[in-house]
Amino acid sequence: MLHSKIEGQGKPLLIIHGFLGMSDNWKTLSMQYVEQGFQVHALDLRNHGKSFHSEEWGYDYMVQDVVEYCQFYQLKNIDVIGHSMGGKVSMLLAANHPELVDKLVVADIGPKYYAPHHQTILASLNAVDFSKKPSRSEAEEIVSGYIHDFGTRQFLLKNLYWVEPGQLGFRFNLKVFTENTSVIGDALPFENHFDKKTLFLRGDKSDYILDSDFETIYHHFPNAEIETVANAGHWLHAENPKDFFKKTVYFLKN
Repeated sequence: MLHSKIEGQGKPLLIIHGFLGMSDNWKTLSMQYVEQGFQVHALDLRNHGKSFHSEEWGYDYMVQDVVEYCQFYQLKNIDVIGHSMGGKVSMLLAANHPELVDKLVVADIGPKYYAPHHQTILASLNAVDFSKKPSRSEAEEIVSGYIHDFGTRQFLLKNLYWVEPGQLGFRFNLKVFTENTSVIGDALPFENHFDKKTLFLRGDKSDYILDSDFETIYHHFPNAEIETVANAGHWLHAENPKDFFKKTVYFLKN
């Protein structure tokens, strides 16, 4: 069963993080949704956060995990927010299980195929040799040799934890990610569609959803709205949380 953080009472709202993320990334926003009357389930997908590791990894597996999670907690008529890879999981979940999903929010990802583009990030993480028992600062120094953006480094290094006293490790399953880098970019199957209300949000500084992608989005999600969050890149919920929250709550409650 997937690890999750459950807060509040009301209509179930599942939050599904992106690649190399975890439920903790959504802590502040989760509590804001709780205050709006939602029961928030912030998930850790397989091979991420505190959820189980598996050699089997791909969108079909991740969707099935979410379905089984909903069955376990007897969740119905759920709303879903998914960011990046989590947005792809959310799209496939909604298309394959429309009876389960009411409203869908997809953050800065489209249904199209994306070529592998995480090579530098994966190289930086694989450069950390935990057999040498590096400290947190030493691990950060190694990663900073590859990743110059401070925010991206902090996001990645949130995954460091003490496996045992004196021994750090990453929470995510780096081996499986490194061996299956193309999985994240898989397109939504052409025949898949979800006819209920859907909101696509893109960062104005991000190139993940282009104007030229709108036709593909409407093919799969004919009832979609597409909006832009100002002053935000790919991590739009972290870079402009105020506008992200405002737009998502208005959509979910109207």
